[in-house]
Parts: sequence; C-alpha cells; structure tokens
Amino acid sequence: MLTPPIGPLTPHLYTPTPQRPLRAKKHHLSTDTRVVPHDHPWAQVALSSTGVVRLTMEHGTYLVPPSRALWIPAGMEHAVSVVEDADLRTLYLLQPRGRSGPGVAPAGQAPWRQCRVLEVSELLRALVLEMNVLPDGGPPLDHDTLQREQRLSALILDELRRARPVRLGVDLPTDKRLRTLCEAVLDDPTRHATLDGWARDTGASPRTVARLFRQELGTTFVQWRQQVLLAKALSMAARKQPMGVIAAELGYASASAFSAMVRRSVGAPPSRFFS
Repeated sequence: MLTPPIGPLTPHLYTPTPQRPLRAKKHHLSTDTRVVPHDHPWAQVALSSTGVVRLTMEHGTYLVPPSRALWIPAGMEHAVSVVEDADLRTLYLLQPRGRSGPGVAPAGQAPWRQCRVLEVSELLRALVLEMNVLPDGGPPLDHDTLQREQRLSALILDELRRARPVRLGVDLPTDKRLRTLCEAVLDDPTRHATLDGWARDTGASPRTVARLFRQELGTTFVQWRQQVLLAKALSMAARKQPMGVIAAELGYASASAFSAMVRRSVGAPPSRFFS
C-alpha cells in the first residue's frame, strides 16, 4: 500500500535572503515517503547523507544517492519519493527566477538553467554537514554564528561551481501511454528484459512503443533503459554492494558485461563512476 503523499517540507522556514543567501535544512525521510509536486522561487541543491531519494520533474527523473547531488533551478516543479530511508540535506540558494548559476556565478550559463547531477566532493559534503539547519522563527543568529555561516556558504558555492557534472538522469515523455511504461520500468527495471514484454504490459505493439521512444525521447528503448539501470546501480553501489551482486541484480550475465555497459554509457569504468 502506497504511503499518502505529503506537502513540501517547510521550505518557508528556510527562505534565503541577501544576508543569508544560502540556507540549509535536513529531514529524515522513511522509505516510500512521497512529497507532492511543488516549486520554489529560489534554486535548490538536494543531496542525501544516507539513503537514496528520487526527484521527478515534468521531463525527467533523477536518483540521488550520497555520492551525488542534484541542482534544481528556481521555479522548476519537482516531486520527491524516497527509495530507501534517507537523511536528506537541502540547500536553498538565493537565485531570482530567470537567472542561472549558484550564487554569484556568471549569469546566462545555460547548464545551470536545467537540472544537473553533480559529483559531491568530500569537502562539499563536510561543508554542507556543518551548515546551520535551524529554521526561521527562533532567536536571531549572533554575529559570530552568522559570520561562520557566510564563510561556509561561500566555500559551498565555490565547490558547487567546481563540481563535475555527471551524465545521469532519465528523460520522461509526455505521451501518457509511454509515460506509464517508463514509470513501470523505473519501479522495477528488471521485470522484463526486452521491449516486447513491456509493450505487452501496456497493451501497445512493440513497434508503436519503439516509435514513441524515438519521437518523444529521441532514443531507443535499450539506450533509455540503460540509463535506468545505471541509476539503479548507483543507488546499490552507495550501499557498498559488490559489483558482481549489482550486475546479477540488474540481469547481466557477469560483472564484466555490466562493466562494459557502464564504460559505453558514461565513458568511465565502474570503479570511478561508482566511487
């Protein structure tokens, strides 16, 4: 039985301001928790110190394990679902609608206008964990505490600008039939190994589904499903599962066959991609 969705997690208590342009909050979220679609007038960075969460937008979905963070521009609607118990850290950045980049990054940088997955360095993780997570409404911060928050914020923004983007994310279609199929694959990517099986579940012919993938997403089903498997593998690697176990769980005959798929997809060996 699905858990009823809940509303946004008190973002109004962490509003960034010119004096405090970067705010941090934390929430412990249980498996299967779902947060209804919502947006913010400021940019957001979501990262999990433990566990895995999925963030879904109109045109794509992203799994966020502890080794990665997700940049969400201001005004972009997103929903949250928890894949496994997670300690979610959220950064809110003062970023008026229509502008791009973390903080004082040069305006007009196209990559920052879209969601992007970023590697999380040890320094970035440590800095985020040190941020003040108390909500508004309490006693004002004293001078020393505010100064420390501002120094941490400046370092976090610098680390975000330097963070390496990762080719990880799964595009989603607008066609309702294809969207239903894609969401089923996301929920259980190994239920069927071929397009024929998935097409039967939706009552459409494999030819029709293949055509919709090309029209809606500009890719083939096999290529799209590989991105789903990579995202799934990343969440398993975050739990320190061996590569052989991950490969078998995802339907690969051997760890070497799975490693070859990773290299083809992201241009890096699993040892680096999952580190």
